[in-house]
Amino acid sequence: MRTDEFDYELPKQLIAQVPKKERSGSRLLVLNRCDGTIEHSFFRDIHRYLRQGDVLVLNDTRVIPARLKARKQTGGLVHILLVERIDACTWSCLVEGIKKTADKVDVQIGSALAQVSCRDDFWQIHFVGVTADEVIGRYGTAPLPHYIKRGEEGAEALDAERYQTVYAESLGSIAAPTAGLHFTPELLNAISAMGVTIAKVTLHIGVGTFFLVKKEHIEEHSMHREYFSVKREIAELIRDGRRRGGRVFAVGTSAVRTLETLEQNCNGTAGMHDVAGNGDCNRSNNGHESGSDNGKLQGYTDLFIYPDYCFAAVDALITNFHVPRSTPLLLVSAFAGKENILKAYREALALSYRFYSYGDAMLIL
Repeated sequence: MRTDEFDYELPKQLIAQVPKKERSGSRLLVLNRCDGTIEHSFFRDIHRYLRQGDVLVLNDTRVIPARLKARKQTGGLVHILLVERIDACTWSCLVEGIKKTADKVDVQIGSALAQVSCRDDFWQIHFVGVTADEVIGRYGTAPLPHYIKRGEEGAEALDAERYQTVYAESLGSIAAPTAGLHFTPELLNAISAMGVTIAKVTLHIGVGTFFLVKKEHIEEHSMHREYFSVKREIAELIRDGRRRGGRVFAVGTSAVRTLETLEQNCNGTAGMHDVAGNGDCNRSNNGHESGSDNGKLQGYTDLFIYPDYCFAAVDALITNFHVPRSTPLLLVSAFAGKENILKAYREALALSYRFYSYGDAMLIL
């Protein structure tokens, strides 16, 4: 399947630069994947599409302030995006402002010193005499996508709050699970009061999610792994809800990939020592163990979902509108059908829906 089949033209004015004043005030496009019908609503009315016995699955990952600005000894500006923790003082990262031919480059981040060196697809940054957490806590900013432009006064404080879900707990993502940004505590309480089970899983979003597909054919693309963790009792709660006839509503493509990884590779709660999509269950660079220790099902997934994938764990999907040629766009196209998604996107464009991270939402039933 050609990657350019998942292109579309988006006017710049439809790329949301700031969130709606009220989280749940976003518009909601509702797509029925069986017959292709579309209706329009608002996110605050999402509960109308849920019923008693359903399970709403949230990704409770919390975004790290992973963007750092540094200066070379020459004074040149360097932009750093932290990607994955290696040890207390070292991270792999993406870098702008240093040539790939460089061996090691000394940089300064505020009052902190660090060395940056090239390591294959990624760079590596080592902080000197200070831990990475100290530098991140003092100088890090929200890792907003490149299409969100900043510079206005007060934007950093806004992003620090609104580029997190209200239920974010487990620190580790370098991008927000944006489908969940629309929920408020009041809306979640109302949904729970209906008899809907709310379950939380964790997938730390990394470059695997936001790297675009660059290959000519999508089957040639390889996903970078991302860490996930699910409590045993939560995994069983989700499965039990489905066995009882409830529908599983995944909030975001990251929740989908977590649930499908558990179902495909582990049969739910069994065989958890081979949970990663690539079979890699050794201790990782960031210190997480793969397997089922401490009552958790955890590991890494590089599961790449694109059209013709057969879903085994998800019945409905709450999501945002995604970037062309992105892995999330391929996933929703697999779930709803490519033609249904392209039709829905055309209608959203015609009605001036707001796109991408701070944009409006879609519910696929």
